[in-house]
This record gives sequence, C-alpha cells and structure tokens, in this order.
Amino acid sequence: MTNYIIRRLLLVPVLLFGVTLIIFGMLQFLGPVERSALYVRDFPKNENQIAGIIKRYGLDQPFYKQYWIWMNGVKDPVTGEREGGIIHGDFGYSRSQSQPVINIIKTRFPNTLDLALWTVFPMLSVGIWLGVQAAVHQNGIIDQAARIFSIVGTSFPTFVFGLLILMLFYAKLGWFLPGKQSNWVTQEIMKGTFTQYTKLLSIDALLNARIDIFWDALRHMILPILTLSYISWATFVRVTRSSMLETLRMEYVTTARAKGLKENDVINKHARPNAMLTIATMAGMSVVGLLGGVVITETVFNYPGIGSAAAEAAPQLDVVTTLGFAIFNGLILIFMNLIIDVLYGVIDPRVRLD
Repeated sequence: MTNYIIRRLLLVPVLLFGVTLIIFGMLQFLGPVERSALYVRDFPKNENQIAGIIKRYGLDQPFYKQYWIWMNGVKDPVTGEREGGIIHGDFGYSRSQSQPVINIIKTRFPNTLDLALWTVFPMLSVGIWLGVQAAVHQNGIIDQAARIFSIVGTSFPTFVFGLLILMLFYAKLGWFLPGKQSNWVTQEIMKGTFTQYTKLLSIDALLNARIDIFWDALRHMILPILTLSYISWATFVRVTRSSMLETLRMEYVTTARAKGLKENDVINKHARPNAMLTIATMAGMSVVGLLGGVVITETVFNYPGIGSAAAEAAPQLDVVTTLGFAIFNGLILIFMNLIIDVLYGVIDPRVRLD
C-alpha cells in the first residue's frame, strides 16, 4: 500500500505542472497590457508605463521565462515585496471585483464548502440506496419507479428544476430562502459576539450553540441542496443499478446463494461492496464538482459561492479572475483525485498491483 501511495504522490507535481502550463498558455492569447493584471492593479495609462511594465515583468520574454515569472513572481527592487507568483498564492488582480483573486477565493470558497458538506450525504446515500433497491427488485415496482425517476431527473436541466422549486417553496410558500443568510444574521455576526471558527456559517453556528443561526443557514441551503441532490440522484440510480445487476450475475454471488446464505447477506456482504467499486470514482468526481463551485445552482439561488463569483467575472471579460478560479479548481481536482485513488486502493486491493 505504501508503494501505491508513493506512486500516486509522484504524479501530483507532474499534474500540477500540466495544469499550470495549459492555463498559462491560454493567457498568451491576451496582450501584454491585459496580462499586466497578473501583477499590477491599474491598467497603464501611457506608452512609457506600458513599456516599463512589459520590461519589469518580462512580458516580452520567451515563453518559459514568462512562465517562471508567473509562477514565482518578481521582487520589487525598492520595497523587496514580491509581486505575482502562483506558488505564493497570488492569482492576479480581479478588475471586476476590485480586489486580489485570492481574496475572492478566501471569501467565497467557505460558502461553497459549506454547501458541499451538507449536499454530499443526501446526494450519495439516497442515489446509491435507490439504485441498489432497483437492482435487487429488478423489473418490480421499485425498479420501474426508480427508472422513471432517473429518466426524469436526467432530462431536467438544473436551472429549470431550481427555478421550479424556488417558485414553489420561496415565492408561494415562503418556507425556504435564496441567498446565504438573513439580514438579522449578518447583524449578529457584525456585533462581534459570534465567533467565526471555520468561516462555514452552519458549522460556526453549531460551535457557537446558536441553533437559530444554524436553522437560518440551513433554510437558505435546502433548495440548492435539493437541486444538486436530485440531479445527481438520477445519475447515481442509473449507474448503481447497472453496476449492481452486473455484480449479481457474477459466479461468486451464485456460489454464495448456493451455500444457503441469506439474501440480505449476499447483497450486503458480497454484491454491494463490489458494485461500489464503479461508483467510487463517480462519487469522488461529484464531490470535486461541488467543491469547484456549481455555477448554475449558485446563480439561480443567489448563493455567494465560488461558482457564482466565476459567473460574475466571465460576462465582464475578467479573464485573469476566471483563469485564477480555473487554477484553483484544478488544484482541487488534482488533490481530490489523489484521495480517490488512495481510497480506491483501500476498497479494491487489486488496484495496488497495477
């Protein structure tokens, strides 16, 4: 297992290099003035300023030199402060938000993470459970209902489903709210009596023993959670059902039944664990999608996550901000993929021998 983990860890620098190289290559479609946003806040006003910036930050240098400066940044000869540098956490300056891109990530990503934490369990548990039940009761009522559920969910665009439940539960019934929190919660936080331990509102509410704030945060997240879960349930039901049916036809399952094992033991101890091998990767990628920001869902429900921040930057042609988010999402994908590979090796020992 140790050698397997080491092999996977050795791939991380290669993947990081590949991701940053591709994104930096995309930046080359911009002119030197636009690329200066990676290092300076204001567009240069005249030709002398433009020439000075291009020379200082090597924007006229060969590709590999520009890549190194972009990754490592440059030091101010007077103050000694470093400007730019991806490896130092500087993703450039957002002209649409008038602040460094890293500050936007620090502000918005905790909101996305909060939403993802409360979405993962219902998304995975319900979808996988329903898929297993559909396979076990093949061609029965449960199976037919699950298949209809899957087809309808797959054909429903995310924004349509989101708008429908928003109209029902917010506009008509007033049960659940869009956004992140109510005004009174914002005022409570600004008073200074509410300690933000993790920057995740729901978790901090529990740590502060503020059930009222926790319920308010949950009321604002329920509709996005339901939207993300429902769309994912449709896919998980279909894939889990298919994987489970294939596993139930295996010879070792037939042997287990022939030995007289109870059907529940056959399903829970033999069939389901092996069927989950196919689901593990898809589940991991779904989590990556949640952490990377779900643009449509966050936009529909006015939820201030990293996905909606990207949606705000793109129409304003804020390329530096958009590509900064792309780098951040790439980092999430690489490290989550590493975790998935390790977990896959734990679930299926045969993978370690590859």
